[in-house]
Amino acid sequence: MPLNVWVLIVSQALAMCMAPFIVFIGSIQGRLLTTHPELATLPVGLVVVGTVLAVKPSAALAERLGRKQVMLLGTLCGSSFAGIGALASWLSSFPLLCIAAIGGGSALAVVHQYRFAAMESVPSELAGTAAARVLLGGLVAAWLGPEIAALGSGQGEAYPFLFSWVGLAAVQLVAALVLALGYRSASERVRSQQSGGGRPLSEILRNPLILVAISSAAVGYAVMSFIMTATPLSMTELADHDLNDAKQVIQLHIMAMYLPSLISGWLIRTIGIPVLMVTGLLLYLACIGLALGGVSFHHYLGALLMLGVGWNFLFVGGTSLLPEGYRDEERFRVQGLNDMVVFSAQASAALSAGAVLSWAGWGGLVVTAIPLLVLHGALLATWWISTRSAVRSHD
Repeated sequence: MPLNVWVLIVSQALAMCMAPFIVFIGSIQGRLLTTHPELATLPVGLVVVGTVLAVKPSAALAERLGRKQVMLLGTLCGSSFAGIGALASWLSSFPLLCIAAIGGGSALAVVHQYRFAAMESVPSELAGTAAARVLLGGLVAAWLGPEIAALGSGQGEAYPFLFSWVGLAAVQLVAALVLALGYRSASERVRSQQSGGGRPLSEILRNPLILVAISSAAVGYAVMSFIMTATPLSMTELADHDLNDAKQVIQLHIMAMYLPSLISGWLIRTIGIPVLMVTGLLLYLACIGLALGGVSFHHYLGALLMLGVGWNFLFVGGTSLLPEGYRDEERFRVQGLNDMVVFSAQASAALSAGAVLSWAGWGGLVVTAIPLLVLHGALLATWWISTRSAVRSHD
């Protein structure tokens, strides 16, 4: 893999820790700062709102200014809003916590573009492998984010999580330094001399392949976020597990999200994207079955591990399939639209998780995810049937 891909892996490991950091403490700190239990998960949901709001602007800036400049801006933005999170802890301010969450989400919108930068740095046949390799940075983020969050979570803390946010700000600055010194824009493979133009989006979206690619990533992210967001609160508030148990489950879940990236590229070449997606759907159903089986530590852990691996297969599958449906000059528009749909779905899921958990309980929450899995399964079947029909007609 080129140097750019390795730099992006390291930067992803550092900058992406914003996500597990807020997933781990967002609902817990939110519960400390608000008297309304149904709002406890709001900071976690607002991270995704920030991502949705920043997806289109960050894609447009990348087209105009280049990938490196926007990636640097994203890490500096992440550090600044982590500082606001520290101020929220100092002032015990729930509104400031929400602002920090939205800003952190806007920084993550840029981090999610790292996979596209990696795909453009290698030949087309290695694009899926490059995207999967960059996601491996999430393995470090899965451990690092909650560990940073735990820095200021002790019983004797006068300002809970203050030092956690300061540590997060420092890590974001290190990510900026790695990008500044290591990433080389000149080595980025430019797939077209033109970045604008191409077909209208309405025409592009009539392609079943595009719909399946977007659906795979969107459904994968929505279901994963819906269940993951509710897990720490369900474990600590409803099932009487301690904070360390919840931290361990979230860390191992996020590791399960990214560890399969070691073989995702190989699986795509070996079994193909459709089979990978079907496997992801089956793992999600296994997650729901385990979650319904009980509320012991091992039930939560097993369910979240299945959820993590299933997410990887659906997200990597959708990301790898997407470039097959657009032309080079359409890539920024289609990538921006893809991420807008994906993170809008994730935002809706994360924002509703607290209310659904409060209203329906843990079992009711996981069952609510089933219709989305059925939807993606139907789109996948339609695409597969149309592809097979086209092959027979050609023969």
